[in-house]
Amino acid sequence: MHTRKLGRNGPVVSAIGLGCMGMSQSYGPPDDAESIRTLNRAIDLGVTFIDTADAYGVSENERLIAPVIRARRGEVVLATKFGLIPPPGGGPATIVDARPGRVRECCDASLSRLGIDVIDLYYLHRIDPQVPVEETVGAMADLVRAGKVRHLGLSEAGPRSIRRAHATHPIAALQSEYSLWTRDPERTVFPVCRELGIGFVPFSPLGRGFLGNPQVDVGSLDSKDVRHKMPRFQDANLRANQAMAETLESMAKEKGCTTAQLSIAWILAKGDDLVPIPGTKRRRWIEENAAAVDIALWPADVAALDEAFPIGAAAGTRYPAENMRLLESEYADGA
Repeated sequence: MHTRKLGRNGPVVSAIGLGCMGMSQSYGPPDDAESIRTLNRAIDLGVTFIDTADAYGVSENERLIAPVIRARRGEVVLATKFGLIPPPGGGPATIVDARPGRVRECCDASLSRLGIDVIDLYYLHRIDPQVPVEETVGAMADLVRAGKVRHLGLSEAGPRSIRRAHATHPIAALQSEYSLWTRDPERTVFPVCRELGIGFVPFSPLGRGFLGNPQVDVGSLDSKDVRHKMPRFQDANLRANQAMAETLESMAKEKGCTTAQLSIAWILAKGDDLVPIPGTKRRRWIEENAAAVDIALWPADVAALDEAFPIGAAAGTRYPAENMRLLESEYADGA
């Protein structure tokens, strides 16, 4: 596994990370035993950038991965997040509370659940529109000075919030959705991140599984799978998105790889400052995803995929409307 540095002053991490959310929510029933095996397998493969959040599974995800993190602490760069208030039973959150008074409380709770002394990368999960970002990041900076956190990050922040946060304390990484069918960050937040030396961590780099299986049958998914409610997986939207995937599928066949591997390789080819974190709870998929690091793409390959998936061309929004309002990264001005 290759490594990359997150931003000018961030940690060195595996070029491909592992998102742990799906181990505890959103994509069908959990399988804790297989999830633990998957996490260990990831670390064995050199995938040592591990991502969780206090909102995932209403804090159960941090508890789930804790034994592995503690046992293999020296091999792991651990990221977790705070700020989102998950609904009962988990699932996409629509409420954010990033008041400064909550920051230390949330951090201490995560440290306790994880059973560790310090968090390598601590993200604000969403910008709180009711709280100046300087106040939240200022309280996060106190955690760095207290030795509880090593680096700070933001998730789904827009350009103005990124600048204001970075002026308060150096931001190592911005985590936002980015993939072939979610390319908006290229015009909204990539420029400011690169100007300020902030690394970019794409979550859902496989479009919630779509790019790994463009011909997905939504009807076959578990009844509680969140994709049943996501606009891009609905009827006409899904058919339109599947039509865009022809180039992806044909190129994958030519290169002898899967569409998932090709989609990850495309992200890696977009810049050394990008570290995608595809999520899975199955060993077979972490093995497949990790192998994408060895797929080399020519500039013409990247251009062909860019043309097949133009910015803004995916049919349907990323989330239902109540979730979309929290996504500053959708807008070039950060509004």
